[in-house]
Amino acid sequence: MTRPTEWLQGARPRTLGAAVSPVVVGTAVAYAEVAHVGWERAVLALVVALGLQVGVNYANDYSDGVRGTDRDRRGPLRLTASGLATPEAVRRASALAIAISALAGLALAMIVTPWLLLVGSLAIAAAVFYTGGPKPYGYHGLGELMVLVFFGFVATAGSTFVQLERIPEPAWWASLTVGLLACAILVANNLRDVETDRAAGKRTLAARLGVDHTRSLYLGCVAVAFGAVFPVAVDHHGAFAALLALPLAIEPARLVITATTPLVLVRALVTTARLQLATALLLGVGLWLS
Repeated sequence: MTRPTEWLQGARPRTLGAAVSPVVVGTAVAYAEVAHVGWERAVLALVVALGLQVGVNYANDYSDGVRGTDRDRRGPLRLTASGLATPEAVRRASALAIAISALAGLALAMIVTPWLLLVGSLAIAAAVFYTGGPKPYGYHGLGELMVLVFFGFVATAGSTFVQLERIPEPAWWASLTVGLLACAILVANNLRDVETDRAAGKRTLAARLGVDHTRSLYLGCVAVAFGAVFPVAVDHHGAFAALLALPLAIEPARLVITATTPLVLVRALVTTARLQLATALLLGVGLWLS
């Protein structure tokens, strides 16, 4: 029987900041605009984001495990590939997490607007077909684009929308900051797995670009993410607080540039996730106080 601690590891808790960050920032943008937020809406948005993140992590574990992609991979625990849980059990865990997200999204749509149901359906489809289905888009180099769309613009601007029922310009720029740092997490992850993904026929963007171009892509994501803070700060000067996280970018950038083994790049992934969460929290606090 799979232990609770193993299920927790399989959910990849170090990546969950990618779900928390857009809700924190999007809600803070709303507060900076009107000095008020509906906390029940913020909590429901957080449940939606976390449920989808955990669901896609388990779905990825299941799909890559049954396809054999995870057989020789380094990094977080893989429940399916390691044999610690059956593929069916992992698939059920993914379905449960997504169902919880869907229920929270339904409640949010009843409060705000039924149109959120369409957005939620698209987000669920994106989670399921990342590595699942007959033609998973994560296997064809589209993972980073979808992360930018759903964990950047949809989740961040969406968190602002559920508060204000409109999306002001700073929310779009803040979405770019959050989304590109989420992309950087995935880029670091896929850089680590270039060789094993190529061997398994998984054509991620990193596998297509090669190591050197993927390193440049990572640096570009981080640089533009921090650059997008400046347009946010035009209306809300406190947003400049996000720049205090810049020193945290030094270690993961150095690791991405110099690493020659997958184990070192595991550290790059972890520190990039820390960078995103710290940036989001500082940006959120700055917006809240502006």
